[in-house]
Amino acid sequence: MAALDAFHLVSVIHGSIARGDVHKTSDIDIFIAEVQNSFLVETALEIAHIPVDNRLIVQATPTYAMKAHIEVSEQTTVSFPLMQMRRVEREFYRFGGEISLSQLNVDSRVAGADKRLMLVEPTVKGHVESSVIGREEAAAKILGVSAETVLDRVHALLKRDIVGRTGVFVKRKLAPDESFELALKRLSDLNPAVPRRLRK
Repeated sequence: MAALDAFHLVSVIHGSIARGDVHKTSDIDIFIAEVQNSFLVETALEIAHIPVDNRLIVQATPTYAMKAHIEVSEQTTVSFPLMQMRRVEREFYRFGGEISLSQLNVDSRVAGADKRLMLVEPTVKGHVESSVIGREEAAAKILGVSAETVLDRVHALLKRDIVGRTGVFVKRKLAPDESFELALKRLSDLNPAVPRRLRK
């Protein structure tokens, strides 16, 4: 995050690290909320001597924005959207809990919901958990997101409990000499749904 910040790339870290219910196997998910020039992001990591293991374009569903995923270790990913996100997509990160670099540096923790749909609220000595289900509007206010976002996540995660993980709509690994922008153009040429999502 400091390497990105040096290039004026504002990022957040989201999930269990932001909430504080973190453990040794927790993923480290760093997210840049705005569409970026991928060369700038990759240059920031390269200058900070942060190795890159994999680069992928990922799209969760046909209606969600495609994102660049840069895996810098087995557990650590830097991602950013390749097209404008809808409000629900952006608030997904806040729903799970997100903090900035300055908050991380002073050990701040924030409320967020985990994949069990449990609302995790930090306390002085730990955290308290309560179910999001049945109190979606209250959870939305605590998390600072819209009720639509909470309902969207509840629907998605409950569906996953019933049908299991269904994978992602698009997951394409980039060639070593391929930029995210070029890969996106190639996907756009092959799939008419991609230009439609770009226009939206």
